[in-house]
Amino acid sequence: MEHYYTEKPVSKIKETQFSHEFFGKKLDFVSVSGVFAFGDRIDKASLLLIESFRPSGASFFVLDVGCGFGPIALCIKARYPHLQVTAVDINERAVEYTKRNADINNLYIEVAKSDLYEALEGRQFGDIVSNPPIAAGKKVYTRLITDAYDHLIDGGALWLTAFHNKGGKTLKRIMEETFGNVEDVVKKGGIRVYRSVKAKNDSSVPQYE
Repeated sequence: MEHYYTEKPVSKIKETQFSHEFFGKKLDFVSVSGVFAFGDRIDKASLLLIESFRPSGASFFVLDVGCGFGPIALCIKARYPHLQVTAVDINERAVEYTKRNADINNLYIEVAKSDLYEALEGRQFGDIVSNPPIAAGKKVYTRLITDAYDHLIDGGALWLTAFHNKGGKTLKRIMEETFGNVEDVVKKGGIRVYRSVKAKNDSSVPQYE
């Protein structure tokens, strides 16, 4: 059975075009079947992450893991042009359409096929963001969190978004276990954005504002 986390989708391609306006910016997207959140708008969980994200300031490098057709990565780049944004997905169709949407909006981001952090060995970021693939199973989303630690510089932050009662509670617990801290940045409509900071000790953890 084909899922949005299938590496090589073979399902028939169906496209939907839509625009999204936020913070005075307007972006145009082509959403495609076989990729996460295919439809005529950005899904609610991703949108809440986009609206609440603030760079940690630890570095200019941001990573979007499981980028789908690119809404999180591209909205972050549009709002914070100085950031160097990288977007990865195991789904080859997702990678293709993220590149396409970047071109449509004249935004430069790095886009690569990667099974989580597989293609990013040795690289570190100031922020890692994700609407994690809950449906891919606990092993996958646990690795997304635990491996994020080594891909963040000190002071960097992991941001995840989820429906709290549909996997979010588990994500939050694993983030707490991995980083020693986690906070609910925002709660809305059953969705939460969780944030953990990689720090040497609790006193050095910057608080979200």
